[in-house]
Amino acid sequence: MLNKEEGIMRDICSDHLHKLNRRHFLSKSSLGIGSMALGSLLGCNSSTKSSSDAAKILNAQHFAPKAKRIIYLFQSGGPSQIDLFDYKPLLMKMRGEDLPDSIRNGQRLTGMTSGQSTFPLAPAIFDFKQHGQSGAWVSELMPHTAKVVDDLCFIKSLHTEAINHDPAITFFQTGSQQAGRPSIGSWLSYGLGSMNKNLPTFSVLLSRGAQRPQPIYSRLWGNGFLASLHQGVQFRSGKDPVLYLQNPAGITSSSRRQVLDVLSKMNHLRMQDFGDPEIQSRISQYEMAYKMQTSVPEATDLSDEPDEVFELYGKDARRPGTYAANCLLARRMAERDVKFVQLYHLGWDQHSDLPSEIRSQCRDTDQASAALIVDLKRRGLLEDTLVIWGGEFGRSNYSQGKLTETNYGRDHHPRCFTVWMAGGGIKPGITYGATDDFSYNVVKDPVHVHDFQATILNQMGIDHERLTFKHQGRRYRLTDVHGNVVKDIIA
Repeated sequence: MLNKEEGIMRDICSDHLHKLNRRHFLSKSSLGIGSMALGSLLGCNSSTKSSSDAAKILNAQHFAPKAKRIIYLFQSGGPSQIDLFDYKPLLMKMRGEDLPDSIRNGQRLTGMTSGQSTFPLAPAIFDFKQHGQSGAWVSELMPHTAKVVDDLCFIKSLHTEAINHDPAITFFQTGSQQAGRPSIGSWLSYGLGSMNKNLPTFSVLLSRGAQRPQPIYSRLWGNGFLASLHQGVQFRSGKDPVLYLQNPAGITSSSRRQVLDVLSKMNHLRMQDFGDPEIQSRISQYEMAYKMQTSVPEATDLSDEPDEVFELYGKDARRPGTYAANCLLARRMAERDVKFVQLYHLGWDQHSDLPSEIRSQCRDTDQASAALIVDLKRRGLLEDTLVIWGGEFGRSNYSQGKLTETNYGRDHHPRCFTVWMAGGGIKPGITYGATDDFSYNVVKDPVHVHDFQATILNQMGIDHERLTFKHQGRRYRLTDVHGNVVKDIIA
């Protein structure tokens, strides 16, 4: 029997249900139109979820994991591999000559350079040296990264089909060039659950460089057709790191607790009536928001960090919202067992004035990226934290527009580019894959985006072929129907 309080709440809910009779009826129909209406009412997409699959979280790896958490330093816009890591001395000898047709081989170009009559080869104007025991080639633009190369695994043979920013970054984050799929962080949240019940499983931090950044969309950390509790939570710089987290004026923490308790009971009653897993997701999100009122300010308060830590990450680490400050926050989240921390740094899209603009980008990111590796390592966290650095594609070896002695621009280039990984069971101090003498095509050990994603999941103890979700009659996965784990880079 219902107690008096539950009876009152059910009466309230039933009265609300009577006002939704048509939707309730349609939600039971085979077409599922009503469930779409309910999803709209709750601010979610319940119609896209299988109730049995949406409620399921693996909470256990398919095999022993090498990594417990991931920090993904996404360099949005496409860093130039030629100017940073992929040293090509032949380009120096052929400077200004036209890109040979035998190298391009008819491959498509973007609309920004397809109309050029010539494609003058543009070597980097920056000095390259080999560093560490591994002998990795690094540009003078990355002096701090050069000091930690023996902790890094450079993959120089990444390639993708996407040639424009939006589909390319969407592909990296979701496994599809079309929007609407779950992001990699959401897949990990769905598959593994949380290690810290007081902080989001999937956290997002944004920063931007000085020049014309490509836009970043919240759907890149969206849950797609997974339950909404798996979406990424964006942290912002400033007084309120997470919007709408604090109590409104006149509302105390205890009164909010009472409201949440009553709301939870009402939602559980609705869950019994509708069987919609999104109602349970909403209950969980309300509870997480309440816990985050205490946990988020503590995690984002850098006042307890010693001066030497700020010196390690660089002067910008004291300025909220910068890349350096976000790298430091990522380390603090790793300490608190946040499973997936996604950083986006915008501004790597150098179609013109590349020498000046890439210097600025490297000043913003080089020291902090290297500091994160050093800091995690000395705290004993690098071993089980996978750190990833890279963008959505590379840059062309020819100049976009006029080539001068000191200036050039580069177009998008999906055929080959460089990323690096560190920690989390990845072999340190190695370079995997190779490109031709023009840094145009992969000639050894190609790594496709889906291979890269499969390897990331593998390090977290997940078989990418077995982490699936049934949606609209088909089982989906991050890697779609592709992908092979790159076993040669695994320790």
